[in-house]
Amino acid sequence: MRSITVTVAALCYVVFVFGVLSFSSNAQLDPSFYKKTCPNVSSIVREVVRNVSKKDPRMLASLIRLHFHDCFVLGCDASILLNNTDTPTKIESEQEAAPNNNSIRGLDVVNQIKTAVEKACPGVVSCADILTLAAEISSVLGGGPDWKVPLGRRDGLTASRTLANQNLPSPFSSLDQLKSAFAAQGLNTTDLVALSGAHTFGRARCTFVTSRLYNFNNSSKPDPTLDTTYLQQLRGQCPNGGPGNNLVNFDVTSPDTIDNDYYSNLKVKKGLLQSDQELFSTSGADTISLVNTFASNQDVFFANFKASMIKMGNIGVKTGKDGEVRKQCNFINKKSAEFDLASVVSKESSQENMVSSF
Repeated sequence: MRSITVTVAALCYVVFVFGVLSFSSNAQLDPSFYKKTCPNVSSIVREVVRNVSKKDPRMLASLIRLHFHDCFVLGCDASILLNNTDTPTKIESEQEAAPNNNSIRGLDVVNQIKTAVEKACPGVVSCADILTLAAEISSVLGGGPDWKVPLGRRDGLTASRTLANQNLPSPFSSLDQLKSAFAAQGLNTTDLVALSGAHTFGRARCTFVTSRLYNFNNSSKPDPTLDTTYLQQLRGQCPNGGPGNNLVNFDVTSPDTIDNDYYSNLKVKKGLLQSDQELFSTSGADTISLVNTFASNQDVFFANFKASMIKMGNIGVKTGKDGEVRKQCNFINKKSAEFDLASVVSKESSQENMVSSF
């Protein structure tokens, strides 16, 4: 009984202090949107993601990141999936923006899902909803929380490489820069800390880390917020002057599982990216108390993570007659008419050995 009381109290603390558990969503989105038109869509998405993740466990983190990078540019409208095209409308793919180029993964997985969904329910389910469902399913398969995904998004008709370069946070961002990037999307400080918890699993390339290890802020010294033992471990994985493509676990304790170890790592100066450690090591920051709370109570972290994922998934959504339901996720429908869907192979942004920041 005492444990139940503690859990309830902790969750109430989240509701009244953090104020993020309203689970409000766009009024036109509904978890039962496809109940009559494609009732098995979630099961179809889950089957593809599960099969891929058996061979490539870090794909789960990559799919969550793909959703994140979509929503921060033009809203959650699958604009990140669009390839370069000159006709009928010129589109400069977001996949070639600096934060995405040789970085994002999972484009082929989304196309596998789309093909399976189209066989069951042709012309019904948007690529934007597939991205959102894949992110939630990746959380569950990674040991994290589940939630009812509001559905009914439509796919956008364009992309913006310029906004991708402008809106997506950098692994080298300061806390103020991170807050500004999230605030621009209608997300608050709690959302920032909760969504950063996605770095509890997955890998990053050494290129995002080496400056912290050898020449932080052009000082010719390592980042002073790095634990010295962890520093030596990372130097062994990321040699100075190396190609930068070696992979490093985000979480040193449970690299393939969604849990609250990410926050415990921050408290002992073992955040991998500068943007991670900024959440705890920025003097006087209001993020410190959130890190402490999430580190001490995984249930509270999970509750906030799923609330913030729902909130992020509602950014700038297109519904009703706005946008379209793409037949092929990499092209708007006017362009897809020029192709046979079965013959189109997605442009994966990188070879298998290249890796995202997740």
